[in-house]
Amino acid sequence: MCADFERPTWDEYFMLQAELAKLRSNCVSKSVGAVIVQNNRQLATGYNGTPPGTKNCYEGGCQRCTDRMEGRLTSGEGLDRCLCNHAEANAIMHCAILGISTGTSSVSLYSTMVPCLECTKMAVTIGVKRIVCIEEYAETDMGLVADSGIKIDRLDGSRTRYWAQKIAGKRSSKS
Repeated sequence: MCADFERPTWDEYFMLQAELAKLRSNCVSKSVGAVIVQNNRQLATGYNGTPPGTKNCYEGGCQRCTDRMEGRLTSGEGLDRCLCNHAEANAIMHCAILGISTGTSSVSLYSTMVPCLECTKMAVTIGVKRIVCIEEYAETDMGLVADSGIKIDRLDGSRTRYWAQKIAGKRSSKS
């Protein structure tokens, strides 16, 4: 038996997948990644950005995000004008596009950020029972989360950074 053998927990593993998806974000305001998991099997991923076939956010595709980055809007302002799909919504749509049924058993949503109200409503609709996230989001409706019976677990971001450093071949102390 090897005493030094280690591997990520399931939560750390799937959050690493969400962090990886986040790298594909084309939003200039915030990069977010999400993964939908059922029974420890990854079903779909998503990242935030403009819809397929449209100009990327970083190319000026979303005026709201441009205005936000240039200081003309504050965080949370003008969200109804944002053209970017959220990472969680993209993961949910990915399931729909591919005909993946989530049913109601053991569905978890891993997101680098707590989902907004709209994404939370979609998560409830597809049967998500647990949301695992790293960052808070001011536009989350915790009342809906509580009423729907979804459990939210916060993951320590240092753990995913630890595993990412191991992937990159860097030595780091265990957090």
